[in-house]
Amino acid sequence: MAKKTLQCLKRLRDLMKDVKYVSEPLSAYIITSDDAHQSEYLAECDKRRQFVSGFTGSAGTAVVTEHEACLWTDGRYYLQATEEMSDEWKLMKEGMPSTPSQGSWLARTLQPGARVGADPCLVSYTTWKTLQDELAAAGLSLVPVAPNLVDVLWEGRLSPPAGSVQPLAIKYTGKTSKKKVEEVRKKMKEKGAALLVVTALDEVAWLLNVRGSDIEFNPVFFSYVVVTNSQVHLFVDESKISLAVRNHFNEEDLPVSIHPYDKVSSFLSEQVNQLSGQGGKVWISSDSSYALARLFPDSLRILEITPIAVMKARKNPVEVQGMVNCHVRDAAALCCYFAWLERQLKEGQVVTEISGADRLEEFRKQQEDFMGLSFDTISSVGPNGAIIHYHCTPATDRPITTRELYLCDSGGQYRDGTTDVTRTLHFGTPTDYERECFTRVFKGQRLLGTAIYPNKIKGNCLDTLARKFLWDVGLDYLHGTGHGVGAYLNVHEGPMGISWRMYPNDPGLQEGMFLSNEPGFYEDGKFGIRLENVMYVVPAQTRYTFKDRGFLTFKTVTLVPIQTKLIDKDLLTAEEVAYLNSYHRECREVVGEKLKAAGQQEAWEWLHRETEPI
Repeated sequence: MAKKTLQCLKRLRDLMKDVKYVSEPLSAYIITSDDAHQSEYLAECDKRRQFVSGFTGSAGTAVVTEHEACLWTDGRYYLQATEEMSDEWKLMKEGMPSTPSQGSWLARTLQPGARVGADPCLVSYTTWKTLQDELAAAGLSLVPVAPNLVDVLWEGRLSPPAGSVQPLAIKYTGKTSKKKVEEVRKKMKEKGAALLVVTALDEVAWLLNVRGSDIEFNPVFFSYVVVTNSQVHLFVDESKISLAVRNHFNEEDLPVSIHPYDKVSSFLSEQVNQLSGQGGKVWISSDSSYALARLFPDSLRILEITPIAVMKARKNPVEVQGMVNCHVRDAAALCCYFAWLERQLKEGQVVTEISGADRLEEFRKQQEDFMGLSFDTISSVGPNGAIIHYHCTPATDRPITTRELYLCDSGGQYRDGTTDVTRTLHFGTPTDYERECFTRVFKGQRLLGTAIYPNKIKGNCLDTLARKFLWDVGLDYLHGTGHGVGAYLNVHEGPMGISWRMYPNDPGLQEGMFLSNEPGFYEDGKFGIRLENVMYVVPAQTRYTFKDRGFLTFKTVTLVPIQTKLIDKDLLTAEEVAYLNSYHRECREVVGEKLKAAGQQEAWEWLHRETEPI
């Protein structure tokens, strides 16, 4: 149900003119979906755009002027935003050719000389500078505003979370934090950087081999790290740092100086004064907030993704094995769920989207080293499946039946890795059209998953492989095809990805990177289909080696059967049939052994039925 936001918008527009908060009146105010670390997923206290607009999706930007309120979001959320926002808001469909950028819309909406405000802590440096230049060309100015105007009007806003921080053992990380810092300092030396500022929460957690609980589903904690040639400075609420964490730093031989979280800006300002006469530079990601990046003059600043981003993305052998292992356990949990669900429906029991998702979580909890979900389970039936990032509520909850497609996108956090898997099933008789669409999605997933490509090719170059068989008949999907996956970290991890859009910091695909492979198709108001596997990059054996560049391919670690009932075999080549049978044989052998050892007879029998060769 759409949230009424008229009163909220009125109060915000009043604040845009209030000299108590702005030096001069604003003609527009921008509310992003970011926190101070440019995180994708947010703590409740940082969901400002959601509070203002009523839209709960993870991606989107709101722009409020004196007479209009617009929200930009991508194809994953068109339906959801339409349903959640009230009539005061206009949806701007990002990615559609007819949709203007925020800058161009503001340029044609506002008069020259108008001021556009935003919180510089919540906008990345790259985004700020791009918008600033676009507005300046139209005679408009982008101005930093503090305090955040949404915070001023948000009564009952929660305090920042104070979750605990825990060390992660070397048997999971495969490398000590001391060794990681040494490798970072080597990269700093190559760049001429005397200082590295780490603002991304998952980079902090990975570098220090610790995990937190400040953001739901993401084992991270609010913090910054500054690395110098001789010191590591951690900015964090010190109450989160337990004796176990301090002992962990000692055991890994990494001296860490701990400072209050809110002192990072003053500390960096002091460092600027010291560095000015020494010649060293400051390395800070262009994805960091404009508020922090602007502390350093251009002459001192290296604006690139940190070396940690790529180091973290390329899993070491211990991390790789952990990801492989946790996906086997996760597959066992999903087999238990789907077998249970199928029996419930046969017996005439009522299982809804919500109760099904809850049951799946219970099966995951039975698995070793399970720490929680990696995101809110997308359990969606029929028309709800067409909402790409559907979030079930009691108001939208539908029963799972034998008459409609069921799309289940879920994942778990384990101490040894992170999972993300989607399967679409029909527990009755699918239509020919549903089978054709499903088969074309499968064909695209298989083509991408078996691709061979040059070392460091950009993921963007592979995106069309997953879409080809949909494009052949005039179908498509409005989301990216693959995102990076962390190792007991964020389920969406950069800097690489596979999408029709370029990832600006994509370093190219490299051995040890884990990515999702998730083409889909969505018929608005009827059904959704998505198949998602997690795969990792391995060397490919090729007959030739052009210019000694080296070639790579993928190895799939998700081992959950693909429902053959939904496959139209007449659309498959002999090679595709062989691939599916081989994949199912691996599912049966590897996951079946896990189920048998756990005494999960029902799930084992379901797995055997679902992996019969076609």
